[in-house]
Amino acid sequence: MSERWRVRGIRGAITVPRNDAQDIIDATYELVTEIMQRNAVDPEEIASVIFTVTPDLDAAFPAVGGRKAGLSAVPLICATEIPVPGGQARCVRVLMHVNTTKSQAEIQHVYLGEAAALRPDLCSGPAGNGEAKEVRE
Repeated sequence: MSERWRVRGIRGAITVPRNDAQDIIDATYELVTEIMQRNAVDPEEIASVIFTVTPDLDAAFPAVGGRKAGLSAVPLICATEIPVPGGQARCVRVLMHVNTTKSQAEIQHVYLGEAAALRPDLCSGPAGNGEAKEVRE
C-alpha cells in the first residue's frame, strides 16, 4: 500500500537581535534551514511559505532569507504581525506548507531564541520539554 500524501503546516519563529537587514535575513535563513532539517523537507515538497514580522522589523523582507536557504522556486510572501500589547518583539514567524506523508504528530515545529517562549509546548531540547502549558501564540 502506498503512503498517503497530505499538505501539513509547519510553524516556526525566531527572534532577531536588532532591526538590521542582514540580521533579519540571517535569522530567517537559520529558521528555514532548521525547519527543513528537522522535518527532512526537500524544497520540492514545499507548496508555499508565509513569513510574518513584528512591526519593529522593517529593514528587510524575511523571504530573502528563505531564498538564501534554497527556496528559489517556492512561492513566498511576507506580512506584518498584528501589534498585540506585550507580544514578542523583533520576531520572524513562518508557516511552511509542505507535502508530506508525515502525520501531524510527526511534524516538528521550530522555535528558536527568545521565540521559544511563544510555544514551549512545541519546543524540544534545551528550549523546552514539551510539558509546559503556557501558550502565548
